[in-house]
Amino acid sequence: MLNIGIIGAGRIGKVHLQSISYHVKNAAVVAMADPFMNEETKALIESMGVKKIYKDYHQILEDPQIDAVLVCSSTDTHAAISIEAIKAGKHVFCEKPVDHSLEKIQEVADVLAEHPECRFQVGFNRRFDHNFAAVRRAYDEGKIGEAHILKITSRDPEPPNPAYIKVSGGMFLDMTIHDFDMACFLTNSDVEEVYVQSAVLVDPAIGEQGDVDTAIITLKMKNGALAVIDNSRRAAYGYDQRAELFGSKGMVATSNDTLSSAVISDANGVTGEKPLFFFLERYMESFSEEMRQFVDACEKGTPVPVGIHAGMQAVKIGLAAKKSVAEHRPVRLDE
Repeated sequence: MLNIGIIGAGRIGKVHLQSISYHVKNAAVVAMADPFMNEETKALIESMGVKKIYKDYHQILEDPQIDAVLVCSSTDTHAAISIEAIKAGKHVFCEKPVDHSLEKIQEVADVLAEHPECRFQVGFNRRFDHNFAAVRRAYDEGKIGEAHILKITSRDPEPPNPAYIKVSGGMFLDMTIHDFDMACFLTNSDVEEVYVQSAVLVDPAIGEQGDVDTAIITLKMKNGALAVIDNSRRAAYGYDQRAELFGSKGMVATSNDTLSSAVISDANGVTGEKPLFFFLERYMESFSEEMRQFVDACEKGTPVPVGIHAGMQAVKIGLAAKKSVAEHRPVRLDE
């Protein structure tokens, strides 16, 4: 049994608490810490059987009974807490992004190199989604042949509060970062070059924060494949999450998950369910699966499925995308 401490009791911390408690048999959350811990959150955590509840996360790092920590705090603390946890002898699961700074991500990588016994996984949960995993499986099994064209559609049901942009790093580092990771995952390749066409079409207040809310992104992969990502901060019909991989032997494509597959045909037309509303509904099982694989890697001493390289690569692509928007040109990742 792997004893886990969660640092950060916000939305994603609570998601992992629930997924581990209900769906991961060989792990238990024994402690949670958050500097803004309140009575309501504390009551929820206690109801899940967690007895050690703190405001200072150092109490988790100093607990010899805790084997692994989940870093679910604010993004600007991810790298520093990860380094402290690694040095404290804990396995670490760090929510994405590891940091907005490539230098700080490299610092984490350097400390990891000094502690090979530590398992460090980055929280790109979409790799563990049943649809996208099936696309990658078809590619790995040779059914698609060589990857030629990847298309990813990723559209949120509603935009965030514009104030969120100040701390999120903007659309490319808080939303599209998942799609950048998906491009690498589905083609089994890193990115060589990025080009972005973008606009503010959803909410002028997002533009006032210096960000965009609509984008078409083209990627040249190192293995020669080409990828296209289309993003919008608002899709009126719900959370739109699809992918298509075309190759030398064929194509594999996924459609949106819906509450049911029922289709009604009548005199007014043919209608079906809208996509599941947002990421908690759409990706909850993927959060459980990524935890199961992280726990297995910690217990067995095997490599984690999503390591620090993936964390670095996604942020590199995001920063290159921002540079492409600013300079109106393709940007190579080796610049």
